[in-house]
Formats: sequence, C-alpha cells, structure tokens
Amino acid sequence: MYRFAPTTTDDLDIDSLRVALFNYICAKQSGGMFIVRMEDSDQGKNINSKDSEILDILAIFGITYDNLYYQSENFKYHLQFASSLMDKKKAFACFCADKDLKSEIYSGKCLHISEDELLNNNLPFTIRIKKPEDSIIIKDTIQGKISFSSDEVDSFVIMKQDKYPTYNFACAIDDMIQGVKNIIRTKKHLSNTPKQEHIRKAIGYSDEIKFTHLPVFSDTIKIKSLLDQGFMPESIINYLILLGNETPTEIFSLSDAISWFDIEKISSHSVKFDIEKLSFINREQIKLIENVELSKRIGYSCAAIGQLAKLYTEIVSTTAEIKAKIDTIFTAKSSQKYENELNILKEIVKNAPYFDEYREFKNYLQQKSGFSEKKLLNLIRILLTKEENGPDLEKIYPLIKNYLQEIAK
Repeated sequence: MYRFAPTTTDDLDIDSLRVALFNYICAKQSGGMFIVRMEDSDQGKNINSKDSEILDILAIFGITYDNLYYQSENFKYHLQFASSLMDKKKAFACFCADKDLKSEIYSGKCLHISEDELLNNNLPFTIRIKKPEDSIIIKDTIQGKISFSSDEVDSFVIMKQDKYPTYNFACAIDDMIQGVKNIIRTKKHLSNTPKQEHIRKAIGYSDEIKFTHLPVFSDTIKIKSLLDQGFMPESIINYLILLGNETPTEIFSLSDAISWFDIEKISSHSVKFDIEKLSFINREQIKLIENVELSKRIGYSCAAIGQLAKLYTEIVSTTAEIKAKIDTIFTAKSSQKYENELNILKEIVKNAPYFDEYREFKNYLQQKSGFSEKKLLNLIRILLTKEENGPDLEKIYPLIKNYLQEIAK
C-alpha cells in the first residue's frame, strides 16, 4: 500500500507532485494499492475546493488512485487512540501555556500531575505522548540508517486544546489504520518520522513500514504555474523522474518509466529547478504528440496546425508560446513600414488561385506585385506570420495554404 497525502491548505508544488508520481509508479510496479489522503485536519487553514483542485491536477498527470480518504473522517479514531494512550500512562494531559514553553525541549512540568490534580483542573489542556526511553532508528531507502535520540523525539503534543490531532499524530494513526506499508515523501518530513514511529509503537503496532525520503527542490514551484506557462504534463513528469535519477533514455513517457523506474537509484542530494532543462524536454515531448491532439491543446482541431506547432519548437518551448504564435497568424496584419505594399499584397492573395507549392505562390505574388524579391519576402512573412523572423516559409506554407483567405483579411 502506497499513499499520497497532500495538504488542503496550499497549492500543489513540484515536490508534492514528485512524491505523488513516485508513489503511483511504485504502487503500479508492485501491483499494490495507491491511495490519496487529503490532510484536512488543520481546520483553520483549509482552503475551500483545494481538494478538488488537487484531484484535478492528479488527473491531468494521469495519476489515478484506488481510494480517496479525508483525514477529518478519522478524527474519532484519533481521539480514541489518544485516550487509550492516556489510560495506559503513555500519554498525559499538559496544561502548560505557550509562555511556559521556554525552549523546544519540553520541561516535563505536567508529566507527574496526580489524578486529583487532573480531575480538579478546569483549564484547557493538550495531550502529550511520553518521550521514548530509547533511540529510534529509521532505515531509509535513500538516506540510509538514521538514529534519533530520545531527547530529539521528546514528549510532543499529539492532541491540541481544541481536541483536534496534531499533524504527526493524525498521520501516524491514518497510515496505521489504512494499512500503509510504504511511505515515500520529501526529506523535510524526516524529522517527523521518528515521532510517528514512536506513536505507532506506543499503541502496539508492530508492522514494518518502509521509508523513502526524497531530496527537496531548492525552489518552490507551483504546478498550476507550470501548466499555465504551457509546460505539458508529459514533460513535467519526464523532468521530475529524470532529475537525480539514472534513466535508460532522456525522453520518455510515464508508462515507459513504470517499466524500469527504481526508487533506490534516486540521488540523495538536493535538487535545483532547471527551467532550461524543462524547456528542452517540453520541446521534445511536443514533437512526440500526435498532430491533431497537439492542435487541440492549443485551441484548434487540425492536423496541419499541430504540425505547424511543432515547427515553432525551433524558436519557442511551451504550448502557450506556440499558441500565441499561431493565433497571430490568424489575426489582421499591419505594418507601418510597408503599409501600402502590404495592403496591395493582401488583395493579390485574396484573388489568387490555389497553389500547392510555396515557390509557385511566391512567383505569382512577385509577378502580380512587381516587388523586389527581398521586399516581397519580408511582406510575405509579415502577411503570413506578422513577424519578420521565424520558421522557414517553405515549411510553413504547406500547413496554412488552405487558410490563406482568412489569413489575408
């Protein structure tokens, strides 16, 4: 069982998507289940409809799940397990206010409160788990064997004053009751791992969980931003798998990766987001998409437009940039430098016969206009693309020749 547990308090970023992706791939490879658990226990910070947005993004990337859970659905179990730990004297009520907590290490002030004192105290309290007696050792796929001392784990809070669980307590309980045996997440959660292990051991859970803590990106990049810029899901997947990994080829699909991906080969070093590398991958992935599909992604439905889009990978890298180039082809053209000449050329094109070849089309325009070849070439490029530079006109013409009347408006 693998899981992806996004928070509903923030947008999905590249670290989170990489975690989801690797969990999904490993679940597919093992034939096990992959679940999504929305961590919505922080009631005051949850963003409305953020869960739907996250699920939509996962769908865009082809990441499907077997079951969907909401952490809030397990609140009753969190409270039951916390009460059980108190009954077993493995957790205790803490009446300390924030001002009493002078350091990160808990002083133990409320550890030995008597039953009478507890019953006669009407102040709000948290519930703390007693710190472990021994060090907690974690075996991690990427980070190796790591030991955490008892003091590092400490007597931490598991239930807040409002009777809602803390992140570590909710996460530990949820993974336990949902049967998660493989946890892949970022290295920033490494300090949480011994606390969650301590919680499960205190409850009496003995099943082994395999941990993998991925290195984090040095920059926080939101997935919506990348998609809005025109980076395709296939390219982002390709990039996130390629980064810090040994792959048999540089450009590949998600289904390709499932056949050879090895989580143990991921580098333990932190990773830096490289927009140039992603741009290169995006250009290469664009070239692999079927022409009609590519055309639809930029707002058209013609194989020729999809082929034209691929031509523009010579000068731009994203579907948003390509769409802007192609949209410009179908807009009205003007030129301060060649205003009269351009209007003459428009009229000639509107009344011209159909030409299958670009050279025939160019020769006809030159004959009818009398313009020099240099000026004519500039005018044709402006008329067809509204720009003085770009892909070869001989390559562009066959893909737009059926739209010349619309282009010359």
